[in-house]
Amino acid sequence: MKLGKYKHSKKGNFYRVIAVGKHSETLEEYVVYEALYDNPTSKIWIRPKDMFLEEVDINGKQTPRFIFVEE
Repeated sequence: MKLGKYKHSKKGNFYRVIAVGKHSETLEEYVVYEALYDNPTSKIWIRPKDMFLEEVDINGKQTPRFIFVEE
């Protein structure tokens, strides 16, 4: 998985993937990413890698949840 800037397909917000880590007990991979906009809830987020990379339905079309923009 590439580190760098991604765009959220539904909301259009930008994020920077800063790392991929593993859960200490299950070894499931998680993406660690930073919101590149003012988000009062949190600046740093994690999401299971499979969920980060999955495709979602937008207006009847399957598209990646996050689209890679640049390194």
